[in-house]
Amino acid sequence: MPRGKPKIKTAVMTLRVDPIVKVAAELAAAHDRRSVTNLIEVLILNHCERLGIKPIKSSPKENAT
Repeated sequence: MPRGKPKIKTAVMTLRVDPIVKVAAELAAAHDRRSVTNLIEVLILNHCERLGIKPIKSSPKENAT
């Protein structure tokens, strides 16, 4: 029987940032003992929560088929 969270599909998100921003993200992630990906996810979700935005399971672009 599987343990922990069920595995979910992930989406790829590619972005370009200033090298200083990348280093800052790596340092912040290391400080919190998390990956840069997880740091970015947490920051985005926290920001959405403060704005009252409730993310849906799929993006509107994926629903437009």
